[in-house]
Amino acid sequence: MDVTKPQLFDGTSSKISGFITGCKLYLRNKMARATVEEQIQWILTYIWKKNVLEELEAGKVEYESVGEFLVEIKKKFGEGDEKSVKIAELKRIEQGSRMIEDFVQDFKRIVRGSSYEEYPLIEEFK
Repeated sequence: MDVTKPQLFDGTSSKISGFITGCKLYLRNKMARATVEEQIQWILTYIWKKNVLEELEAGKVEYESVGEFLVEIKKKFGEGDEKSVKIAELKRIEQGSRMIEDFVQDFKRIVRGSSYEEYPLIEEFK
């Protein structure tokens, strides 16, 4: 399957959602077997924003998953798109080895501002 690479992202907040969608499509279809580090490095080649690259070179950018990295990019460049960021975080959050109390507190923090209520919220908590 031929998948188009995303356009170079220049930091314009109105373009962040399209950029992230383009990256996800490309990574899923062309780089599924690449490591998280390789995928993040590939995404960074399409970001034309000096401060992000400086943070990476300084070793300040460490992510466990590409999804976590893309949420962080959306936070940095999304301006006013807090609801979308919160929803993405809700879809990503897992209890893992944490105590349930810690997980619930994080879940509650993320819920604020997500506009999720009732059934969708219950589904994300499962």
